[in-house]
Amino acid sequence: MAVDKRFFQSTRGQIVTFLRTGPCTVEELSRKLHLTDNGVRAHLSTLERDGLVRQSGVRRGARKPHFTYTLTDDAERLFPKAYDALVNQLISVLKDRLSPKQIDEVLREVGRAIAANTPKGHSNGLESRVQNALRAFKSIGGAAKLEKHDDKLVIRSHGCPLAAAVSVHPEVCRLAEALVAEIVKAPVKEHCNREQRPQCRFEILSTPT
Repeated sequence: MAVDKRFFQSTRGQIVTFLRTGPCTVEELSRKLHLTDNGVRAHLSTLERDGLVRQSGVRRGARKPHFTYTLTDDAERLFPKAYDALVNQLISVLKDRLSPKQIDEVLREVGRAIAANTPKGHSNGLESRVQNALRAFKSIGGAAKLEKHDDKLVIRSHGCPLAAAVSVHPEVCRLAEALVAEIVKAPVKEHCNREQRPQCRFEILSTPT
């Protein structure tokens, strides 16, 4: 689920933020949000449907037990992480100390290492390996799909899991290119769109079996 800052200003976004501090009951959320219990339940139902919230247990009350709600792993991924700033600073330091060729080699080595540590399914045939590459993208926060153009296979994403770094350091695309090439076992060329909101595009240049 893609969200922006406006989500966290909405009632559902506030519920997600409150639940990040720990499990809450409907009654506790209604007090925090100044909503009726039924109003909170309606929002929780939508958040459960979207895979962001789940029931986590039961808490004893004075008259009856109350269900508690907590965040799912998918919801935790909505919150900003410090990783983007760290990656950008790390690459800035590398650029001060290494040549462009050396930086390219380092980024490709990191991409190959990520590929090596990514669980893989069946790898019989190129398209099976491409599916493994799509799963690798998902594991680092991306969502890509396979497209076929004549005799060419293309991995395309309308977003980029490394967007924050790519916007500052375009060479980071080499990391993803090496990751894909290592998994599909074929030459890969990136043709990513780095304007405004980065979008991934990798062409598989040959089709070995």
